[in-house]
Order: sequence, then structure tokens, then C-alpha cells
Amino acid sequence: MARDLKYTRNIGIAAHIDAGKTTTTERILFYTGRNHKMGETHEGSSTMDWMEQEAERGITIQSAATTCKWQFPTDQGKPVPGSHEYHFNIIDTPGHVDFTVEVNRSLRVLDGLVFLFSAVDGVEPQSETNWRLADNYKVPRMGFVNKMDRQGSDFLKVCQQIKDMLGSNAVPVVLPIGEEADFKGVVDLIKNRAIVWHDENYGSTFDVVEIPDSMKDDVKKFRSQLIEEVAAYDENLLEKYMEDEDSITEDEIHTALRAATLDMSIIPMFCGSSFKNKGVQFMIDGVCRYLPSPLDKEAIDGTDPDTEEPISRKPSVDEPFSALAFKIATDPFVGRLAFFRTYSGHLDAGSYVLNTRSGNKERISRIFQMHSNKQEPVEYIEAGDIGAAVGFKDIKTGDTLCSEKAPIVLESMKFPDPVIGIAVEPKTKADMDKMGIALAKLSEEDPTFQVRTDEASGQTIISGMGELHLDIIVDRMRREFKVEVNQGQPQVEYKEAFTVNANHREVYKKQTGGRGKFADIVFEIGPAEEGKIGLEFVSEIKGGNVPKEYIPSIEKGFKAAMKNGPLAGYEMDAMKVVLKDGSFHPVDSDQLSFELAAKLGYKEAARAAKAVILEPIMKLEVLTPEENMGDVVGDLNRRRGTVTGMDDRAGSKVVKAFVPLSEMFGYVTALRTLTSGRATSTMEFDHYEPAPNNIAEEVIAKAKGTTV
Repeated sequence: MARDLKYTRNIGIAAHIDAGKTTTTERILFYTGRNHKMGETHEGSSTMDWMEQEAERGITIQSAATTCKWQFPTDQGKPVPGSHEYHFNIIDTPGHVDFTVEVNRSLRVLDGLVFLFSAVDGVEPQSETNWRLADNYKVPRMGFVNKMDRQGSDFLKVCQQIKDMLGSNAVPVVLPIGEEADFKGVVDLIKNRAIVWHDENYGSTFDVVEIPDSMKDDVKKFRSQLIEEVAAYDENLLEKYMEDEDSITEDEIHTALRAATLDMSIIPMFCGSSFKNKGVQFMIDGVCRYLPSPLDKEAIDGTDPDTEEPISRKPSVDEPFSALAFKIATDPFVGRLAFFRTYSGHLDAGSYVLNTRSGNKERISRIFQMHSNKQEPVEYIEAGDIGAAVGFKDIKTGDTLCSEKAPIVLESMKFPDPVIGIAVEPKTKADMDKMGIALAKLSEEDPTFQVRTDEASGQTIISGMGELHLDIIVDRMRREFKVEVNQGQPQVEYKEAFTVNANHREVYKKQTGGRGKFADIVFEIGPAEEGKIGLEFVSEIKGGNVPKEYIPSIEKGFKAAMKNGPLAGYEMDAMKVVLKDGSFHPVDSDQLSFELAAKLGYKEAARAAKAVILEPIMKLEVLTPEENMGDVVGDLNRRRGTVTGMDDRAGSKVVKAFVPLSEMFGYVTALRTLTSGRATSTMEFDHYEPAPNNIAEEVIAKAKGTTV
């Protein structure tokens, strides 16, 4: 595996649901010689969708990693002198919003991204979400407009949408030859030549042909635009461009376009039809040409766990070992499998690493390169590579693994909170223990899936990102862990928050003969500052009115109390407490007394701090025929929705709205009924906002087991 990192590409394939990510990945595996047979998603035979649920539903649920090799540059499908073997680590991610966590954690560890768009549907809601995630992690990307063979396909329109809707500079580097069913090839605007793929051998070979006369004007126009964009980015080329546009060479265009792509100033746009085997190899060449290698990021930043000082690691084998665990999976044969990205150094199978979160040494018994759900053992792994390992006793998503002699903490990952929950119970007594083990393993794998016990009813509540997410979890419990469960109706995961500051004094006194309990605290409680999460705790105690050793207990009490909101027991995400004064008893006061005083004070101050119930608000997009638009909007208004915009797309109307999640159960069925099955919708969580009084009263009454 020792190889030049310059020829390594760690890339992801991301897009809205159904844009053709898995089909494209299958083609890459076929053309690179990794697979000798093409798998098809619609037949349930694709390599990357290996779960039974994925094959049945035709969707990707878990991100799957694979490796393959590609010779570049080539001409007519054959390597040219001086070509190199490129090593790809590819992660195929899900498109469905309920599994955004898979995209999130993959983007954290990837160097580049191939972003797919459907040539018919263009920029869709999940495209926007994933694009924003890629912006957050600063991942350079290129676009591939797929499904060019479909009716209504329009490559240039999609490029324009990326500019308008995603605010990114999408620049075509190819133009399609033929439209819809007649799509047969592309014009390479840089080489100024036309490529037409052969149908008979899965598009593995192609002919270079004359540019069709009908396209010459367009080719000239878009080639000129491409050179203009590149020259505007690179000052050296700008002078050349001013003197004579044609004097800029192919190599100069490639070099400047690569630099602009890494800088995210330009998104090179390719097109093709993965299903019809056209355009994929040209896109793979683009990955080699424009997307970054691990060396393009000079160093990864982290902190020293002992001193909190910033430190960094270069992508080199000579640096100390550092890696980030980005996914935990349970494999029936090898047990707990941790996927990790190595940023620096060298790790042999059988050696020890330090987990900086737990502070424990862990022995890596075996290291694998992954090919979907198959593991291929390797003896070691080095900087810039993605692999998986077994042997961990305690590991979580986002943990840093590093050399014991040179510890470092890499930035972890942030995941959204679950918004929907269902109660589950085992069908038989025998399933009781098995259910506990299954839920523990599944929540370890997926940070957006949480399990808790409802204090009032004693029920086990599982929470996730949507109804499909929880469906899949229950299905996996049945198939993988052989646990049969009964499930309740979906419930919304509300939250609670304070809206104003309130001052309060809490005196906790207990006398039971002998030593008693005593604590007295004066504090101000209220909402946290905008954007802050968790407890913001400030102590203004002067002169030892409350001894120093009791202050952490007070903070601990408030922190624990936040898990159980004062109104209906829902969690509170953020609040601020300022400890102002207090008193203690030299004999009766202890740490527990002050912790209990904080918990009681939190509940007592809630009314004065005007606690409110927050409900999750979903961002909804409905694609509907024009004649049904009035009914769709009317229905959304009845569901307390706020329509934010209306657009046209592919001959239909697009309605965008914000709607409370509590009103959206069973919406897909209702929408089908309203529009005779002609409309489709996509929904994702957006934000929390205070629930109206009548809804809040119902939620509180339900939590207390009373009726309004």
C-alpha cells in the first residue's frame, strides 16, 4: 500500500434521492475493473446497496466504502506514456433526508466530492442540504448531471440552477451531443473534440469524431466562457487571455481549473447517463484531474489534549499517527467495525493506539480495506487512506485515534437531534434482553438514533430523523438481531426553553435527626445566548458565601435538570445560569445538598422564566401539477403551514413551505389522495420554534396524563 499520495483520491458521491448515485458508483467499479458485472439498483443487485432493506426499497440507507484503481491519462481507453495508476477510496452516500447523518460523517473525512444532479429535476431539496454540508466542511467538488437520456433533460438549465439556487460558479467543461433518447456523447470543451461512446461493450470504448456542425457555435461560445472563467481566476492567464484567447494551452486550462476547483471558486460540470453507460469514464478522468489528493490539504488541525494548544499533522508517513473514526458498524462475522480516515503516520495491524476521548489504549487487532460489506485484510494503513479496524473495546463516532507518544484531538462531528420518536416493547419476555442489546448496538452505529426510557410511563422510546429512519431501525432489529417488537404511534420530539431571565432563591433543608442537609443558592436563570448549546454557567460568588468545592455540584445539578424540562419533561437544549449568592451550614452542607438545591430551583424558577414548548418545524417541498396547486396550498394552511415560495420545475409547480412536524404524519398518503397520486413531496427538519398556546397545553396535558 506504500504509494505516492499524489495519486490517491478520497471522494464521495452525493445527491438528492434517486439522482443515480449508486448506479454511477457501480459503473465506476465496472470500468476500473473492480467488478466484472454491473449491479443494478432497480434489480436489487448493486454492490454498494448490500443491506436487504436497500435491495428491497431500491434506496441507499448506509454509506458504503470501496476502493478501486484507474489508469490516467488514457486515450481511446488505453493508457498513454507517462500515465499513473490512481487509487480511489469512494464513499457512496444515501440521498434520503432521514439518513443525512451518513452524508455528514462521510463529508467530514473526504477530500473531494462528485455531486450528482438529475438532468430532469435539477437542484432538489436534499441537493441543497448536502451542498450546505459540503460548504461547512469546505469540500471541493465537481458536478455530474446524470440521466441525460431522459425526457426533459437539460444540462445547461441545471448548471444555471446551481448558480442561482446554490450560489456556486458552475462552469460546463462538456456539452451533450444529442438530446433525451438521442444522447450519445459529449464535446470536450478543453480539447475541443467530440466523443461518442459505443453501446455494445457497456460504453468501455469510444470514438473521437468531428464536432457536429449544428453545435459549432455553441461549442465556441461555451469554450470561450470556460477560458474566460479560468483566466479571471488565474492572473497569469489573464494577460495571455487579453492578448490572444487561443494562445492559452490545454495544460494551462487544466492547471488553473484544478486550482480554482480546490479553492471552490469554480465547480466543473460534466454530464452523462450512468444507466446507459455514457460519460462516466470522462467524469473519472475529471476526478483525477481536478479533485484534491490528501497532499493538497497541507495539514489537519487539532489540539493537544493536555495543554489545549493548537497542533497540526501533515499528510505524511513520517508524522505521528492520527486518524478520525467516522462510522461504527456491527458486522455479523467480525463484530464491531470502526471506519476511520488516517490523516498522518503509519499503523500496523496488532499495534496500539490512544483514543483521546476515553483516554484508553486500544489494540487494533486487524485492519481492512473495505469493498462495500466485504473486508479485505491489510497489514498496515498509512496517511491519506480510509480503512476499517476491529478490536475496539470502546469507540464512538467522531473519536480521534492517535499515537500514544504524540496525542492530538481532531475536531469531532456535530449531528442534528432526533425529531420523532416511537415507543417500542418486546413481544415476548425472551426478547427483553435481546432488545436492549440490539438498541445499544444500533445507537452506537448511528448518532442520530437515540434510546431513552420515559420516566412517567416506563416505556422505551426510540427517536430518529423521520418515519422511514425508525421503520428501518425496527426492521433491522427483526432481521439482524432477531428481536420482535410492538411499536406505538409516532410522537414528536418536542423541546423546552426559557424565554426571559428570572431571579430565584432556593433553600434546601432536611432534618432527620443527626446530620441534616442544607444548601442555599441565589441565581438568575434564563435563555442562553443566540447559537449557544448546552448549559452556560457563570459563578459570581465572592468571599466564600458558597465554598468553591460546592460550585461544580451546583453546575452539575442544573446540567442534569436540563434533561427533564419543567413543563412536560422534554429536554432543554440551552440555558444560562448566573450564580449570584448563597449560604452554607458548616456541618449540614455537602455537595449533594447543593446539587439537589439546583435541581429544585430549576423547576421552581420555570414559571417566572416563562418556559415554553418548542416544536420541530419541517422544510417541505411539494412537486405538483398546476391544477392541484390550490388544493395542496389549502391543505398546507390547514396543517399550520407557511408557504415560502412557488416555482416551476420540469412542467410542474413547486410549493415550498415550513410546516410543524406534528401536522405531517401520514402526509404522503393525504397528498396522493388530493392529487390522484400525481404529486410528490420531500421533507426535512429545519428548526425549532415555540408552539402555539393551544398545542403547548395539549402537549403538557398529555405528558401529565390529563386531558385539556
